[in-house]
Amino acid sequence: MKQQLNLFFLALGFFSRIPMPAWVEYSPELLNRSSRYYTLVGWLLGALVALVFLAASYFFSTNTSIWLAMVFSLLLTGAFHEDGLADTADGFGGAFAREKKLQIMKDSRIGSYGAAALIMALLGKYVLLADSSAIALSLLVAYPLSRTLAASLIFTMPYVADEDSSKSKPLANNQSKMDFFILILTALPVFLLLHWQAAIMLAAALVLLRQLLQAYFLKQIGGYTGDCLGAAQQIAELSIYAALLLIATAMPNYLQGFLL
Repeated sequence: MKQQLNLFFLALGFFSRIPMPAWVEYSPELLNRSSRYYTLVGWLLGALVALVFLAASYFFSTNTSIWLAMVFSLLLTGAFHEDGLADTADGFGGAFAREKKLQIMKDSRIGSYGAAALIMALLGKYVLLADSSAIALSLLVAYPLSRTLAASLIFTMPYVADEDSSKSKPLANNQSKMDFFILILTALPVFLLLHWQAAIMLAAALVLLRQLLQAYFLKQIGGYTGDCLGAAQQIAELSIYAALLLIATAMPNYLQGFLL
């Protein structure tokens, strides 16, 4: 149990600014194995952001509460995934050759493509959440499932970045089947939060999105980098908000399956 807690806290420390206990041991191999708990970390982060939204709603308007929750999310994660989205947009939009794309993605400076992607992503989250009738639930569902989708790409795609300089070097190793099983298993509580038909439709949409993202990354650079995983998480999060909004609009009876 302590070993599994160690892996969980490594995953939590990698994807958030939440301090790890002093007893947690680190090694590239352990961080590699911690990928099994990325979905679980998403549940925790989503719950914290949803709680901030609910607490803010007692004092502020819905729109202000959404903004405060988004600010808290950025502080909580250190804009880790947003950074990946910006770097990916700059690399894919700023060059044609694979080597040049990877070179641009390593540059810490943000370009016009990255800035545009960040603006549209943040604006998109705000607009989609503002139109939702179940904002806290949307946050609670989107955070873990978007990380499940992004992390699943590690298991089926080659790693193409320069491992000597990449911040995601420890994730470049092959993952085990058990890691993948736990990653998917911990996503199943979504069926407790949504009507089962809505959950199935959402899962099908994410499977399709995953295949599209994998094909796109393979076409662009022949695999994935850590930045690609961040971009995949952001795209998946936006897609989940949009999918839940469409489901609730087209089939209002599915709202009866929501806990919130």
